Amino acid sequence: MNKLFYMGLEPYEGRYTLQLQEWSERVFKQRGIDYTVVPGTTIDNTKSISVGQVLDAHGRSYFGMSQLMNLVQMMRNGECSGDDAVFFEDMFQPGMESLPYIMCQIPEEQRPTIYLRCLAQAVDPDDFVHVWGMSKWMSLYEQMCNEIPNVHILATNEEMVAHMRIANWTAPIYNISGLSFGKEEVLGRVGGNIQEWDTRKNRVVFAARFDQEKQPNFFMDVIELVKAQRPDVEFAVLSGGPLRSNNQKYLDRALQMEATGTLTIMKDLQKNDYYNVVNDSKVLFNCALQDWVSNTVSEADALGCNVVYPAYRSFPETFANDHTRLYMPWSKEDAVTKIIQGLDSPSNNMGKISDWTNGTIDRMIDIMQGNGEQWLRNGNRYRDFVAEEKY
Repeated sequence: MNKLFYMGLEPYEGRYTLQLQEWSERVFKQRGIDYTVVPGTTIDNTKSISVGQVLDAHGRSYFGMSQLMNLVQMMRNGECSGDDAVFFEDMFQPGMESLPYIMCQIPEEQRPTIYLRCLAQAVDPDDFVHVWGMSKWMSLYEQMCNEIPNVHILATNEEMVAHMRIANWTAPIYNISGLSFGKEEVLGRVGGNIQEWDTRKNRVVFAARFDQEKQPNFFMDVIELVKAQRPDVEFAVLSGGPLRSNNQKYLDRALQMEATGTLTIMKDLQKNDYYNVVNDSKVLFNCALQDWVSNTVSEADALGCNVVYPAYRSFPETFANDHTRLYMPWSKEDAVTKIIQGLDSPSNNMGKISDWTNGTIDRMIDIMQGNGEQWLRNGNRYRDFVAEEKY
C-alpha cells in the first residue's frame, strides 16, 4: 500500500461517528501511514439524526455521494491509483455504483485496492433493512459490492463472516474482530478518572437504540424482575437525541415506567455527558438481536462499568467466552442473575474487551499492508475460528 484514502462517515452528536475519524487518524499517524481523508459535504450543521435508524437517511446519502465525487476526481487525476488502498468505514456508501463502473474500464494497474467494512445490512436477518422493506435491493447492492474489482471485505466477527459466506459472497473476507475504538480518547473525556466502584450509583443503564431488533420489551421486563428483588436499583435509558423507536408501543411503555419512577429516560446526551453517566453506573445491559459488536460495550468496559450481554452472535467472541458477563439469550431469569452479580462487584476481566477493540484499527492496517493473513476467512473452513478466544 503506497497511500491510504480514508472514506469516513459524517459526524453525529451522540453517535460513534463523531469520534471515528479521530480514532482512525490517531492510529494512522502512530503507524506512519501516508493517508488522505476524502472529504464529504454534510447536508446541514445539526449533526443530528432526523430520519432513519442508524444514521440520517438524507444526511448519509448527501455526504456519501459528495464524498464519492471527490474520490472519483482523485482517481481521474491519478492521485489515487493502483498502488493505493481505499478504505470505506461503511460498506453502504451512496454512489458506490460509480466505483465498479470506473474500475472495470480502466487498466488494471490503475485500480486501487478497495476495503469495505460491513456493519450488517441484508446479510443480517435482524437488520432494520428487513423491517423497512429494503432487504431485496440491499441484497443486490451487496452483490454489486462483492463484484467490485480488487475488493476486500472486512467483517467485525466470525458470525458475520458466516452470514456473508452463506449469502454467496465470493470476495476475500477478513475478520477484524471488533469495531474501531480509541480507548485513550474515551478516557480523556472523563479526565482519565475512572470512578471508584463503591462511589458509583447502584444503576443499570441501557444504551442501545430503542428499536425492535434491540428488544426493549425484554429490557423492560427485566427491570420489573430486578426491581422485585432489589427495589433500590436504578434503571436508565441513555439516548443521544430524543428517544425514538420503530415501534410506538416500546415508547409508550417506557414513558409509563418513567411516570411511575421505575425508569429514567436520559435524552439529548452529548458524548461527554453520556460517558459521565456510564462512569457513574455499575452495569450496562444489552439484549439486542442485532448488534455486531457495539461501541457501547467497549466504552463501558473502558470506563469501569460492568457489561452484561447475551451469549449471542458476536458477543461470545467479544467477551472471549466470559460466562460471568454473558447470559443465556432470551432467558430473563439468567439476565437478572447476571445483572445482580454485576451490581455487587466489578468484573475480574474489566478492561480486557476495550483493550482488544482498541487494536481493531491496527488489525485493519495490518491487513491493508499485507500482514493480516491470520484474519483471512476464505474457503469453507471459516467456522473453524468461531470458538477461538482472540485474547
